[in-house]
Amino acid sequence: MSRHHEGPGAARIRKNLLLAVPVLVATLLAALLAGPAGGRAEAAPATFVHPGVLVSRGQLDFTREKVNAGAQPWKGAYDQMTASKYASLSRVPKPRAVVECGSYSNPNYGCTDEREDAIAAYTLSLAWYVTRDSRYAQKAIEIMDAWSAVIKDHTNSNAPLQTGWAGSSWPRAAEIIRYTYTGWPQDRVDRFKTMLRTVYLPEVAGGSHSNGNWELSMTEAAIGIAVFLEDRAAYDNAVAKFRGRVPAYLYLTTDGSLPKTAPGSGLDTRDEIVRYWQGQTTFVNGLSQETCRDLTHTGYGLSAISHIAETSRIQGQDLYPEIAERLRHGLGLHAKYELGETPPGWLCGGTLNDHLGPVTEVGFNALNGRMGIAMTNTQALTERNRPAGTNNLFVAWETLTHAANPR
Repeated sequence: MSRHHEGPGAARIRKNLLLAVPVLVATLLAALLAGPAGGRAEAAPATFVHPGVLVSRGQLDFTREKVNAGAQPWKGAYDQMTASKYASLSRVPKPRAVVECGSYSNPNYGCTDEREDAIAAYTLSLAWYVTRDSRYAQKAIEIMDAWSAVIKDHTNSNAPLQTGWAGSSWPRAAEIIRYTYTGWPQDRVDRFKTMLRTVYLPEVAGGSHSNGNWELSMTEAAIGIAVFLEDRAAYDNAVAKFRGRVPAYLYLTTDGSLPKTAPGSGLDTRDEIVRYWQGQTTFVNGLSQETCRDLTHTGYGLSAISHIAETSRIQGQDLYPEIAERLRHGLGLHAKYELGETPPGWLCGGTLNDHLGPVTEVGFNALNGRMGIAMTNTQALTERNRPAGTNNLFVAWETLTHAANPR
């Protein structure tokens, strides 16, 4: 059969095989770099913790206790969440076999529907846990079942990023429902696992040489999916991607005169690196590869870094100590300008565009709350923005789940 007459099933198999190649290469490379057993690249737990994507059972219990006691800011955050469209019990999911997303979601064939249905499933799972009202769990299941029965592929230029965004929210919801509610039939759970393994994981596991927020969001999806699938190889591959990308996304002066580059980036010269860093030539602690692009995309990267580290901590392999200094400076530098300080002329020509969004709560709680690191600017911004809502992409309700959460 020629390619011109190739059926959709064959085309999909061919695509998945092609997408799997970089995953296998990355996994082998990570193993070679690890050296003997017990080396730095060891990551995946022998037994996965459930629920264990972004929020643990202990964190969920803390959240439930605070909301039911009427304590702030958790009660206000919960009220904000349940008043949103994502918590609606009358929501009708809008699954598609093929989600097509071009640059900046143009064209947008199912892109918004998919992301918002995934956030809704997560929102409803949180509402279920807090209230124990089974209607919320059943609606979350309805949404997850609707998509797992239909979706086959993501296409066009934004396919990797779209898959990363939706693929970050799906396993959060699935983990909570699968491990705290008994009403999700096993055959539907298995179908949802198949969806994650065949439609999402091959698209995100190989990473991206685009702007850093792409690869970080894709890696967040990959590690969450790996936890739900209990796939140790996929988990290790995601951690290897994380370790390669974070130092190439957030600069520290200890890196030298130029930022680090991600493995396989192909950036060899100073001019190439400066161009990749949006033309910025002065590098300071906490500067992001996308700071001079805009704060919104920088916020996506900062958020995904925090989410990946949070999931790893729940799974017993805490990545926060490795990236704490970068994340502390990254959050603090950008928070300072969000709070109103005028950027100097050497920083992005004296102009910073847009805003970070509701992205500081998880990292702030980890570094300040659990590790005791002083973060004056980040604390001021986090408290000013409470309750943190959703960016309608992959960030949702983090004041509710992570504000001052010690667990």
